[in-house]
Amino acid sequence: MKRTTIVCLLSCCCLLASVATPAQNTAFRPEWSAGVSAGVNYANTVFSPKVQQSMYTGYTGGLTVRWITEKNLGIQIEINCKQQGWQERFDDDGNDYSALYYRRRMNYVDIPFLTHVRFGGERVNFFVNLGPQIGFLLNEKTASNLDGLEPQRINAQHDMPATKSFEWGIGGGPGLELRTGIGCFLLEGRYYYALSDFYSTRRSDVFGKASAQVLTLRVAYLVRLR
Repeated sequence: MKRTTIVCLLSCCCLLASVATPAQNTAFRPEWSAGVSAGVNYANTVFSPKVQQSMYTGYTGGLTVRWITEKNLGIQIEINCKQQGWQERFDDDGNDYSALYYRRRMNYVDIPFLTHVRFGGERVNFFVNLGPQIGFLLNEKTASNLDGLEPQRINAQHDMPATKSFEWGIGGGPGLELRTGIGCFLLEGRYYYALSDFYSTRRSDVFGKASAQVLTLRVAYLVRLR
């Protein structure tokens, strides 16, 4: 937890530095771009005590605004609607649980604040985005055929709605950008780890940890504004 908190603070400092640092190359002109993105999420939840899971597949999409402040440095802000959650895996311990399933879909609006670092030429760039992210839970939905069975060592989560709607964490990852005359096409992989829990995690509660982690594959299309 201390390590992730330090990384989060460093990314915030990097984001602020990217705004505050004046451009050193007088020939470079700052660049504003905006556009849309869409992708697929592969998510699970870090529970303590542990809950056996497989990856939950959901979708994400939203709006992106990017400001390139220097030749290789900028900031990027997004507003996304995303699906995350978890899907449980029931190991066979002598009972026939192979046909059972339980899934929880959690719909969020999230807002990443990212430092954008890029390398490459005029047409093709490799980039890395990194920074903090906040999110707001809109609703959640479950699907199962357990019919009262308790196939996990811990099953309380099946009937527990989220008690906290605000989420925050850190995310980032690499990507590839193709710049053309009609706009910029981006392909990106991103990992997000929530530093907050969506359940109460006091000593007297069922779980000591209940936080999301999400791997996202996304494409984006940006148009230069000026």
